[in-house]
Amino acid sequence: MKLRSVNVSLPKDVPYRDSTLRTGIYKQPVTGRVRLNTLNLDGDGQADLNAHGGRDMAVYVYPFEHYAFWSQTLGRDDFTYGQFGENFTVEGLLEDAVYIGDIYRIGGTQVQVTQGRIPCFKLAHKMQEPTFVKQFTHAERTGFYVRVLQPGEVGAGDTIERVATGEGRMSVQEVFHLRIADKANREAAARAAQLPALSATWRTYFEKAADKT
Repeated sequence: MKLRSVNVSLPKDVPYRDSTLRTGIYKQPVTGRVRLNTLNLDGDGQADLNAHGGRDMAVYVYPFEHYAFWSQTLGRDDFTYGQFGENFTVEGLLEDAVYIGDIYRIGGTQVQVTQGRIPCFKLAHKMQEPTFVKQFTHAERTGFYVRVLQPGEVGAGDTIERVATGEGRMSVQEVFHLRIADKANREAAARAAQLPALSATWRTYFEKAADKT
């Protein structure tokens, strides 16, 4: 498993319809090593802190393997690292084999998987594909968020090592599918709500889903 690219961007205004949109989704690759702090990478930021960022979503990770799928699906060859708004473009960490609560050592850091990604309209705007949110969700190639357990420096080419497997062994893909496509599964929702490392917002969602009558 490997970190292929580290990508950052501070929030900026971009044209959107008849106005402007403030967003940090336009990530660009960084050369050299970058400091990963508790809440984000040096040089990175989120425009909407109600939907992004915080300790549970400090870094967004996306598998490089999905680039080929989207290139073929969309008929495009113009993708660059950070294309999907990710901070870490990684190799060898697919959603069906990454568990909520997994702890990974990357460079001088340790991070823990907290949740998958539910896309918003800003991703469709960046991709210049009006239906991309629906496509992205349906494909369940979501990437995942991590919290930072040990700050330090990271850089492209760093080896990624899993040092602990998440308690409960529910994969990122399984939990995402449960939230998006299997909403009536109260038993599975109760299991998800008990995952110790799950983000606070997703835990609240699954607690309510498990209690529905």
